Amino acid sequence: MIRALLTSIALFCIPMLLSANDGYKLWLQYYPIENPQAWQENVLKQVSIDGNNETITIIKNELEVASQGFFSTKPLFVKENPSLLIALREQLPSSLSQSASKDLGTEGYHIYSKNGQTVITANSKFGLLYGTFRLLQEIQKQEIISETGIVEIPKVKHRVLNHWDNLNRTVERGYSGFSIWNWHRLPRHIDQQYLDYARANASLGINGTSVTNVNANALVLTPYYLEKVQALADAFRPYGIKLYITARFSSPMEIGGLETADPLNKEVQDWWKDKTKEIYEYIPDFGGFLVKADSEGQPGPHNYGRTQAEGANMLADAVKPFGGIVMWRAFVYSEKTPDDRHKQAYNEFVPLDGKFRDNVIVQVKNGAIDFQPREPFHPLFGAMPKTPLMMEFQITQEYLGHDTHLAFLAPMYEEVLKQDTYINGKGSEVAKVIDGSLHDYSFTGMAGVANIGTDRNWTGHHFHQANWYAYGKLAWNPWGNSGEIAEDWIKLTFTNQKEFVDPIKKMMLNSHEMVVNYMTPLGIHHIMARSHHYGPGPWVTGGERSDWTSTYYHNASESGMGFDRTQTGSNALEQYSTQLQEEWGDLNSIPNKYLLWFHHLPWDYQMNSGNILWDEIAFHYQKGVNEARENVKIWKDLQKHVDRFRFEHVLSFLEIQAEEAEWWRDAVLLYFGQYSGLPLPEGVEAPKHDLEYYMNIEHKFVPGI
Repeated sequence: MIRALLTSIALFCIPMLLSANDGYKLWLQYYPIENPQAWQENVLKQVSIDGNNETITIIKNELEVASQGFFSTKPLFVKENPSLLIALREQLPSSLSQSASKDLGTEGYHIYSKNGQTVITANSKFGLLYGTFRLLQEIQKQEIISETGIVEIPKVKHRVLNHWDNLNRTVERGYSGFSIWNWHRLPRHIDQQYLDYARANASLGINGTSVTNVNANALVLTPYYLEKVQALADAFRPYGIKLYITARFSSPMEIGGLETADPLNKEVQDWWKDKTKEIYEYIPDFGGFLVKADSEGQPGPHNYGRTQAEGANMLADAVKPFGGIVMWRAFVYSEKTPDDRHKQAYNEFVPLDGKFRDNVIVQVKNGAIDFQPREPFHPLFGAMPKTPLMMEFQITQEYLGHDTHLAFLAPMYEEVLKQDTYINGKGSEVAKVIDGSLHDYSFTGMAGVANIGTDRNWTGHHFHQANWYAYGKLAWNPWGNSGEIAEDWIKLTFTNQKEFVDPIKKMMLNSHEMVVNYMTPLGIHHIMARSHHYGPGPWVTGGERSDWTSTYYHNASESGMGFDRTQTGSNALEQYSTQLQEEWGDLNSIPNKYLLWFHHLPWDYQMNSGNILWDEIAFHYQKGVNEARENVKIWKDLQKHVDRFRFEHVLSFLEIQAEEAEWWRDAVLLYFGQYSGLPLPEGVEAPKHDLEYYMNIEHKFVPGI
């Protein structure tokens, strides 16, 4: 009886499992196209592509998979009269050649139609790969390629994912399962997920990956692990992805047997040169080192009275003969609490401008504190004209609700990138620092802290795939538009149907602001729970460092709240241009979103809206809750457009988010309310519990610590 029942259940489940979409395909769904246009159906019928290398094989495989998904047919690979010609520019027949608008460089591509044929051309096999993915995306979106075609050239040279993955497969600030790198099986087994990972990145133009945590383990530099890293590098290479390693500054002592790691010590310098030579013997195209030093307990040049430039230059000299680079993180702060964390990286690095080797790029977080839901742009951007700077965004949502809170981050990235620094007058946007045009950098880069794990859909929340996607698009072009990125992702991942695309696009574009509203509106920041940063913790105080507490940042008392960073306070505002000092220092002109970041104000301060500060704070928290609830309704109304598996998964996460938005609102308003002494304004719901209840919530074993 039991066996018969189990058999019946299994037979019932088979068709459901076969039809389930678990999200593993990401934005490479290649779902069937209903009523395709003639050019779409014809373009993949007969394909000509010359070459005999792994990248060309990948291109052919991609065309087959896509054509099978779109039209249930496979392309015929031919030598003559193709409907699609994929060729290097130097190999194009004169009858099909067409001058691109500008030089394509080593990674750019040109897609166009001529004489009834579609052409993808580039100067390299990787340009052809990127162009192929772009053509397939246009087919999936059912877009028509214009007569002039599509010319795309990356504006940033090094487009890198930073994995904060540990060798034991835990992931620091990772909320989507364990690390996908199974070091125990490497190098003897290359998991299919490694190749699918490389494929997904190539589809976005990401060309580098650092596979280990910035809180580095020196063991990764030993032969035991280098042969494993080599296997990953070999797997990634055909997709145009270089591999980088995080270097622990104290490695010469920990695995080299030296008594010091002083960067000016010749034995130390020689050790790094020998170690680097060894790495390149394993990986001839090794990208170089990513380094976190003198931060949060990590060793660094400070231990020996040396500067960040002296530490970075030692490693730069080691990789220079092999064409390697050093990405040196600017997230550096003293073991002692400074007068304002906001100021420290600027004070540390600006005096070193021009003192770094030419193969060092300083990696700067988007804001000066630590990946808050919203921060003003980091004052280092524009302040080091002689030193290339690369942007570091966090894709994983350490301070944004972890994996269950929908927060489409492209608007946040765009807000930072398009902010004018005014360093060289109006028109000195952060994006111009990143693409090199502001200071004529030829060495450019962008890094994203990955949100990838062993969850079947890669990112926990299905919609968090969009943040990986958006990062890749903005790393390629920092001037990209959030709305276009969101719409493209929706069409590639779900459907082209307008009745689904339009409301989901609006929901995504509003989601970051929604999270800011119910977590940290009006410039409030760093009020998350201690350590794991999951949930509210405005009461967090005490411990070994005051700048690891909430009370350090919000300064709430009966007199008001906020961090005074004007001349009457820490004067961190002085690190920005005169234009921004005047705008953000003036209560009449500062945007509300930065108000309490730079000013300490009384609870009854009169806002431009006509509300007092306390009421304005409360209204923002309620607005965030209302929006989270509304998203649940929007998603339910669109059920018919989504497969059951993804619909149910996303719905459960949206319901968690709405519930936790209430938790945030109630806990924070109760805490600050004890100082304001004011009632909640009409329209803001009363908390469900008292403050003690919320302060006593203690979540066990929160992922990602």
